[in-house]
Amino acid sequence: MKQEQPNNPLHGITLERIVSELVEHYGWGELGIHVRIKCFNSDPSVKSSLTFLRKNPWARSKVENLYLDMLHEKQRDASSPSWPGRT
Repeated sequence: MKQEQPNNPLHGITLERIVSELVEHYGWGELGIHVRIKCFNSDPSVKSSLTFLRKNPWARSKVENLYLDMLHEKQRDASSPSWPGRT
């Protein structure tokens, strides 16, 4: 039975999707700067990252928080008015 979690912004989003979207947005290099864990800096892959993050809740928490920050940043950028003459 699935539990409803209306106050959890990550409910229904897989860890694989989170890592993939972060890599797409930041790239492995910048992601490794934001979250300093070896699996992002040394021969990075989604598979090795998922294995590490599932075993280390402290690292998973950092990645989830970065993902939420990224979503808020994208939302803020999408809702900001564009001014004529600015690029």
